Parts: sequence; structure tokens; C-alpha cells
Amino acid sequence: MPEKQRRSTAAQSARPGVATGHRSYGVASAHRMPGGATVLPLRGEIDVLTAPELTRRLDALTGDPRPDLVLDLRPVDFIDCAGLSALCRARNRVLARRGRLRLVTDSVGFLRMLRVTGLRDVFEVHPRLPAHCAEAGAAGARA
Repeated sequence: MPEKQRRSTAAQSARPGVATGHRSYGVASAHRMPGGATVLPLRGEIDVLTAPELTRRLDALTGDPRPDLVLDLRPVDFIDCAGLSALCRARNRVLARRGRLRLVTDSVGFLRMLRVTGLRDVFEVHPRLPAHCAEAGAAGARA
């Protein structure tokens, strides 16, 4: 292994949260609800290590005309500025295509972060899934 790469690897393993045991984010399958909204549940940590993968996923979901995307962030444990950047990118792509992006979270910490960063009024935020999404999800779980 070249010296520069070896130093980079050593520096990464010395950073908190990057060593073995770092909890990455997870994405369940996106599912389209009656009425056209796509619900994407996220969980775990969305940070500088996981945001690139999330960005690729969100780019794929926001590429069509008029995307209607609901991101369920309730199971997310942590989000940093890279995660916020991924959400902002998704929002910009959705608006450019005349679509809609909703965030679902009941996290006081996340809502505080949105407020402090000036993003609270930029995103459409709900404490729970919209009724038509929740009802369809429950019906699908029973089937």
C-alpha cells in the first residue's frame, strides 16, 4: 500500500465514529403509495461517510418529472452537515422538476438543527407519515 494511502487509512481509523462499529445509514425499499408519493424510510446515521450513497439514491428517486418523495427520518439516529447537504440537494432537484419533498421526523434535535441552520422553513416537515401513506403502509403490512 502506498505511503499516502496508508496514512489516510490510519487517519480515518483514528477518527471517532469511523473505526469498526460505525453505524451506517440504512435504506429500506422505497415504495410508491396510492396517489403517487414515494416513501423512503431511512435509519441509522447519515454523515460524511454515508451521505454519498444516500445522495446517489435520492438522485435516482428525484430524476423524473414531478417527483413526490416522502423521506421518513424518524429512525435516523444522527445527521451531520453532509446529510443536510444531501437533503438540500434532493429538495433542489425536486423543486426544479416541479415536485414535492416531505420530511417525516419527530426528533427535537433534528428540528432544532433545521431551525438553527435556517432550513426549518425550507423543508416541508411532518411529525408522522401523511395519512394516505400511513394507511397504505399498514394495509400492505397486513397483506
